[in-house]
Amino acid sequence: MSDEITLVIPAQEEFRRVAQLVVGGLGARLDLTYEDLDDLQTALDALFDCREDDGDLRVVVDVSDGRVRSTVGPFAGGQLDELDGDGSGLGLRRVLETVTDAFEVERDEAGAWVVLTKKTKAAAGAAG
Repeated sequence: MSDEITLVIPAQEEFRRVAQLVVGGLGARLDLTYEDLDDLQTALDALFDCREDDGDLRVVVDVSDGRVRSTVGPFAGGQLDELDGDGSGLGLRRVLETVTDAFEVERDEAGAWVVLTKKTKAAAGAAG
């Protein structure tokens, strides 16, 4: 089973709750554990904090094969500079390393995109 939701919202802070509501609704529909949902929302919040402009922010959430894969962006210039560090501080890298199983940065003509992967406990429990 695979479900994908694409959400495009203005990058301003007042619109971020819309993304959180959509992700929360998807989590409830797919019986994600509270911990998995909280981790995903924490990662999204940390990424949203990198954008404070008038552009659009795209969030694509794909749920399949016991994992949630979220793609967030685009980010420009130095908005993701914290991801290039060693993670020893309490910055973006440390947050993403703590709440996701993996993350990577992909680049295209629109900018940089952060891809988050989280294995879900709900899917692991169903398989066992």
